[in-house]
Amino acid sequence: MMKSKIKLMTDSVSDISKELAESLGIRMLYIPITIEGKPMREEIDFTKEQFYEMIDNAKEYPSTAQITPFEIQEAYEEVAAEGYTDLIYMTIGAGGSGTYANAEMARTQFFEEHPDCQMKIHLVDGRNYTAAYGYAVKEAAKKLARGADVPELIDYMDDWARHAGLYFVPMTLKYVKRSGRVSAAAAFAGELLGLKPFCRICNCTSSVIQKIRGEQNIIPKMIEVVKADMQPHTPYIVMQGSNPKRAQEFGAALTKALGYPPAGYWNIGAAICCNAGPNVVGFVIKRQEETV
Repeated sequence: MMKSKIKLMTDSVSDISKELAESLGIRMLYIPITIEGKPMREEIDFTKEQFYEMIDNAKEYPSTAQITPFEIQEAYEEVAAEGYTDLIYMTIGAGGSGTYANAEMARTQFFEEHPDCQMKIHLVDGRNYTAAYGYAVKEAAKKLARGADVPELIDYMDDWARHAGLYFVPMTLKYVKRSGRVSAAAAFAGELLGLKPFCRICNCTSSVIQKIRGEQNIIPKMIEVVKADMQPHTPYIVMQGSNPKRAQEFGAALTKALGYPPAGYWNIGAAICCNAGPNVVGFVIKRQEETV
């Protein structure tokens, strides 16, 4: 019986850095982004920190696109050529992008063109954005290095995705307004009243769960929600953008409130920036409730 040789793959909306992906052996697909009419690739043509400046100064609002079936099939072929028996691809949430459907299409086409290929392709719906599934890919890579098999890896990744919640507060409403997530009138009223929307994304469905008045109340309100929604004693991730100092303050406050530190500080990428702006603070938790 042939010994399993397993490859993990994801896309750059996971916000796993290029350096981390390479160190953990994760195959990364990079989403296309158009900035001022110029097509670029996240993590290839610019860093996250550079993107924060680019989006602030852009005259035309940047736009992202899904990864095509052709690109995904090319990745399948390259992984197969390297002798892997199994490829596990965890994608950006199917509810927020056509990439998962494109991965299915590419898988069908791949086996039609390579009927004798023995490699198995397993697709896992990330159900969200950024660290809400990127963290699961990172941890799966560590489990793989310790000898985990395909069922164990898929079960872990799928369970995390079904429970993960992404929560964040945009510190300015101009990006939310431009993206269409909040109407111009509501954004204008919120700015006048000093209100910040406390947003939650589960299974690619976004909602405003609170409106927080005053920046001094943001961290206490977020801690309340962490305590109420999170499975006790599970890892949590602090999200940060162009103001890492605020994220560090939030992480310190959470460490004191929960009794243990965050599993990491995760820099948001283009997908969240284009809807919330670069100046955000937030967190990812494993929720008590499974997201349907």
